[in-house]
Amino acid sequence: MPEDTEPVDFPPDTPGPQAHGPRAALYERITQELEARAGLLWDVALRLHGTPEPAYEEHQAAALLTGELQRGGFAVRRGVADLPTAFVAESAGSGSARPRVALVLEYDALPELGHACGHNLIAGAGLGAALALHSALRAGPEGTEGGSLTVIGSPAEEGGGGKVAQVAAGVFDGVDAALMFHPGTHSWSWAPLTAQVQVEVTFHGRAAHPTGNPAEGVDALAALIQLFTALDVLQRRLPPGSHVQGIVTEGGRATNIVPDLAQGRFGLRAATTVALEGLVSELGRCADGIATATGTRAEVARVGTGYQHFRDNEVLSERFARHLARAGITAGPPEPGVYLGSSDMGDVSTVVPAIHPFVAITGPEGADHTPEFARAAASEQGRRAMLASARALACTAADVLLEPGLCERSWARWREKAAAGL
Repeated sequence: MPEDTEPVDFPPDTPGPQAHGPRAALYERITQELEARAGLLWDVALRLHGTPEPAYEEHQAAALLTGELQRGGFAVRRGVADLPTAFVAESAGSGSARPRVALVLEYDALPELGHACGHNLIAGAGLGAALALHSALRAGPEGTEGGSLTVIGSPAEEGGGGKVAQVAAGVFDGVDAALMFHPGTHSWSWAPLTAQVQVEVTFHGRAAHPTGNPAEGVDALAALIQLFTALDVLQRRLPPGSHVQGIVTEGGRATNIVPDLAQGRFGLRAATTVALEGLVSELGRCADGIATATGTRAEVARVGTGYQHFRDNEVLSERFARHLARAGITAGPPEPGVYLGSSDMGDVSTVVPAIHPFVAITGPEGADHTPEFARAAASEQGRRAMLASARALACTAADVLLEPGLCERSWARWREKAAAGL
């Protein structure tokens, strides 16, 4: 891999509430630790980019990241939640004291497109934040008293939902803040990430020859086509953030036989998990009505667990944005009405205060899940976004660990949103 010989170029801190006070020296040590590791972190990001591994196959990535964490003074447990490529790393000596901050790493890639979602940068930033904060705390008077630092390695965000399994297995139990960033086409302090699930609809009919005994046939494919038409009508009245997209997965085998079975798979999204449940119910009613009208029988089943919508914790995301601004990047609120897809980080946000800000590595005309975005994830802009985000993550984690009342305020906001169903 090419060595990183260019300066990191962290801009000088701009004046602000977090640039002064007793933690100013800690922030400076974090910056110094990241500058010292900039070449290492970029090499890790490029190695992940050069050897992309899809969901649940991230063996090289997990080995690379856990190796660096162990060398940096973390105690590592591999294969957590019965996922071979998942891990938890604890800052040596910190135990499980509260508050407990978790830096979340993603490192899976997309089939054929590689790191076209920039997970190599997520992993590099989280790794850098963990190593820098751990070393900076050890080098100063703060120590780790009153808190603990954890790194959670999460596979299969791009289909599979590693964090869903980790939440169910209790990996996030006892965590007070779950922090990560995501590269994007905009710099936004929080992510409007929708709830999503896949639903499979199967229509059962009766096979027949279309000319020999046409009256005997019950066309399952015709019923499925009617469902697509009904959902197209439904789509026109859905609120912002909701949509249905489907494909035909089974439609018959021969043109001279009326299909007795037809199957479609539909991806459903909605702005909130409650709205998604309503959309799933509405799809089921459409399928049942069409089955009644066509004489077929419909089966509706969910595929996988789906993801819940992301609940941003403003107490923490605003702190991240403030630290990011000190590095010269402004992360504002998302554009109203724009939704960026879904993530299993949404499930984490249902059990712990969490952040998932976006930091741009392309212009706003770009799009992730494209070859262009994959190239950006190995670009100079990607490198700068990764390092700036690593510092903002480390400083935000330090605030949670050491600032009196911050953890309590973030939990209070989490409870408010949970009670309101937001």
